[in-house]
Amino acid sequence: MIERVERAATGVRIMLRAGGLGTRVIRVGDSVCVQGVCLTVTARRGKTLRFDVSRETLDCTTGLARPGAVNLERALRLGDALGGHLVSGHVDGVGEVLAFEPAGESRRLRVRAPAALSRYVARKGSVCVDGVSLTVNRVRGRAFDINLIPHTLKATTLGRLAPGAKVNLEIDLVARYVERMLGKA
Repeated sequence: MIERVERAATGVRIMLRAGGLGTRVIRVGDSVCVQGVCLTVTARRGKTLRFDVSRETLDCTTGLARPGAVNLERALRLGDALGGHLVSGHVDGVGEVLAFEPAGESRRLRVRAPAALSRYVARKGSVCVDGVSLTVNRVRGRAFDINLIPHTLKATTLGRLAPGAKVNLEIDLVARYVERMLGKA
């Protein structure tokens, strides 16, 4: 949870309480994904971590400039098990929640992606929403649907979403490279 935000000459400095992240192994200089954004730890005291967030990062993301709950994940290390899709923590854009509705015990989340990103979102493909790796169930134009199971709703901040909320989006890493290799980017 981001506990404090201080204005800085080049952006903001955030202090957050890492909760169950396992901070004993985190060192100054390590990368931590905060709400889908790869940030560098600049100081650590117990379970409190500090990060400097640049103006550039603030301009292309959401959720870092105010106190509140955030999703946290340590960087994957060589040899760690890969339990989702490849996520770099490099947010590609900000989407908007269009719907958040019950679907049995789960919830259906509908998000509108920015026009420049929507072509990378594919049915049964992967997308990262606020740092959470998810599978796309349906795509219609710029909008896509995701099913959020009860565990995901409980373990992340996604259960707090509502229509109109802004979310950080990261498209599938492989899609970026395929496009580049095909000479489209």
